[in-house]
Amino acid sequence: MSRFTGPRVKKMRALGTDLPGLSRKSMWDRPYPPGQHGAKQARRRKMSDFKKQLLEKQKLRFNYGLTERQFMRLYKEAVHSKSPSGDKLIELLERRLDNVVFRAGYAATIPAARQLINHGHFRVNGKRVDIPSYRVREGDIVTARDRSKELAIIVESLASQRLQRPEWLDFDEEKSAATVRALPTPDSVPFPVEMNLVIEYYSKRL
Repeated sequence: MSRFTGPRVKKMRALGTDLPGLSRKSMWDRPYPPGQHGAKQARRRKMSDFKKQLLEKQKLRFNYGLTERQFMRLYKEAVHSKSPSGDKLIELLERRLDNVVFRAGYAATIPAARQLINHGHFRVNGKRVDIPSYRVREGDIVTARDRSKELAIIVESLASQRLQRPEWLDFDEEKSAATVRALPTPDSVPFPVEMNLVIEYYSKRL
């Protein structure tokens, strides 16, 4: 399955929460599932355990913009680490370069950050990196290349940042540089998610 390219607010309404990495818009003008009978369904809908697990998994997958195969690969890596699986999965998702560019404020969404990275606008420790899935490490410094700092999309995003930067990321306003000062923690996700349900979903599929 390819990355989602459809109506983003509609997807957030289906999942029942805002996903800041997916869209700068909010679902709360119509806080019920999409469709002609969405409001009625929201009042009487009862979810199975499987549906609850699926929704929690989909929140993460759509927010970070991963295919199912990519997400499964990260989950397997998290399971085989020495850290708790849920904590490690969050760390791996947050350490993706497209997410770091987004969380630093250079882009309004993760898809926008991914496009900027693909076009070679960012450097990690002074070296060009054009792979959105590149995994940053503690101490890495992420900057836009000099010519790219004047791009309207970057200037506007930095001027109107919606999310507070996470504690594990330092930002130098003068140099417009983001430094990874620590590894992301489980509370780094900018929306509510029940990781135990995500683990339950995949534990039956390995």
